[in-house]
Amino acid sequence: MTVTILQLNLSEIKPGNKVSITGFTKEDVPIKMLEMGLLPGNVILVKRFAPMGDPMHIEVAGYDLALRKDEAKQILVQVVANSQD
Repeated sequence: MTVTILQLNLSEIKPGNKVSITGFTKEDVPIKMLEMGLLPGNVILVKRFAPMGDPMHIEVAGYDLALRKDEAKQILVQVVANSQD
């Protein structure tokens, strides 16, 4: 039996979902992302999007963070829990 794990970009995740960072789309990840706690294995809660859709409001490593969608597109994630749970 083969199990496929669906990887999405963080920018595609709807508010209320929890995701785990699995990696990045580029090898040269901006150091500021790592300094903000956006490390593989960390869990992110997507809280909401700004009225025009950018930036997005997330919670990571115990604090709130606003992240632009073009930055969020670089972060690969897998869903841990969705808002229907």
